[in-house]
Amino acid sequence: MTRVDYPALAATVASLVEGVPDDVARMATLACEVFHADDRFDWVGFYRVTAPQTLTIGPYQGGHGCLTIPFARGVCGAAARTGQVQLVPDVDAFPDHIACATSTRSELVLPVFGPDRKVIGVFDLDSDKPDAFTDADATALAAILHDTFAQPGA
Repeated sequence: MTRVDYPALAATVASLVEGVPDDVARMATLACEVFHADDRFDWVGFYRVTAPQTLTIGPYQGGHGCLTIPFARGVCGAAARTGQVQLVPDVDAFPDHIACATSTRSELVLPVFGPDRKVIGVFDLDSDKPDAFTDADATALAAILHDTFAQPGA
């Protein structure tokens, strides 16, 4: 089983997106790099804030995702609504989980903040294995997201 080398991943992403001003291009690059970094990751992608209280699918790797998700529903909505990481070892136990893919067993969703500290989207990782994600995954990915999106001029 592959495990992510987060320092190497962070360095790779930083070098690939350096000087790239477009959020969607940075999202596409990050989704691709993370998806291929670990075989626990069955689906990796972004949902972008495109209207008040609404997330719309952005760049992703894996099967089809839900096209829109309201802030009021599901794991992605909870991350966007609260601005807090959602680490869900068993999606069937999460109230109001939205099953975009029936194969998803566990999920990690991190809010994505822009330079003004407003939520611009969420970064969603799904696994077809239960309890696939750890606090260490959340911490490392939050740092990469911060470096990629929350820095002025990112």
